[in-house]
Parts: sequence; C-alpha cells; structure tokens
Amino acid sequence: MGNSQQTFTEAELEEYQDCTFFTRKEILHVYQRFSQLSPTKAAAEGSSAQLTYEEMAVMPELMENPFKQRICEVFSDNGDGELSFDNYLDLFSVFSEGAPRDVKAAYAFKIYDFDNDGWLGRHDLECTIRCLTGENQLTPQEIDDVTQKVLDESDLDGDGRLSFVEFEHVVSRAPDFINTFHIRI
Repeated sequence: MGNSQQTFTEAELEEYQDCTFFTRKEILHVYQRFSQLSPTKAAAEGSSAQLTYEEMAVMPELMENPFKQRICEVFSDNGDGELSFDNYLDLFSVFSEGAPRDVKAAYAFKIYDFDNDGWLGRHDLECTIRCLTGENQLTPQEIDDVTQKVLDESDLDGDGRLSFVEFEHVVSRAPDFINTFHIRI
C-alpha cells in the first residue's frame, strides 16, 4: 500500500479516526479492501469511487449473509446499495469489535426496518424471518406464528410493532448479539 499517503491527507486520516472505531492502520487496510473490490474504479476515482451492490455482494464477509442487500442499502447514502469509501468505512466500523452495543443495535434496527418507517412492524418482522430461514422454508402460517410470538414477547406497549427502545431491550437480553453483529477486517 505504498500510495496510501497519496490517497488520504493527514487531516483526512485523523477525521476518519475520529469518526470510526479504527486506528490509522485499520483505516488504510479497509481502504485496501475497498480498492480490491473494484481496482479499476479505485485507480481512477480513489476514495470517491462508488461500489455497486453487485461489487459488494462478492465480499466473503457479506456473500453468505442473508441481510447483505439490506446492509448495503442501509449504509448507502440514498438507499440504493451503492457505497462510497466513507459508507464502506462506516459499515466496517459499525460491524467492528470496537463498536459499542448501542451503535450496533441502532444499525441492526435499521437493517431490520425493511420499510424504513422507524418501527419494526409485522411486515418487517416477516421479512426478517424470511431472511433468517430462507425463502419458502416456512409456511405463511409458521411465519405468522413466529411474528406473533416475537410481538407477544417484545412489544411492551402493545401497539403491534417494535420501537427502537423495545428492540434495544430485546438486544440487551441477548448476550451473543454483540459477537454475531460483527465482521472481522
């Protein structure tokens, strides 16, 4: 990575360190990974290159993740799944070991909020269940039963949907959440 000093100024590296849970060395490593996904774009556009969802989906860390499309949509600027280096760095930072539980929970909530309305309603929960189990693995009745069970156990105010506070309460009771919401760089 001999040209890393040409890629970022000292001020940019310091700003990235301030805005992420990464060291300077880790930021440069993340940029190297970003560049490897589309070497032609990276060579021509540097850190301003935009990676398509299709380019992102081949990453070993995302390839088998049932939420890979939602992850890319949530971290992209306009929800289309295209990621700039800043978006890519944010994604890796949130999924890093250094990110605290509350940051991970906030992004997990956004990923599960398929209709982007700020709540996890029946539709969101059904989509989440389908992602976790695979298409056509459960009958519509089974999906409905699981969705209802989640709401029965987690919907504290009985409004038929989960707020972020209710979701955060569920996550706080899941000791393995922080370890499963993780991508190693």
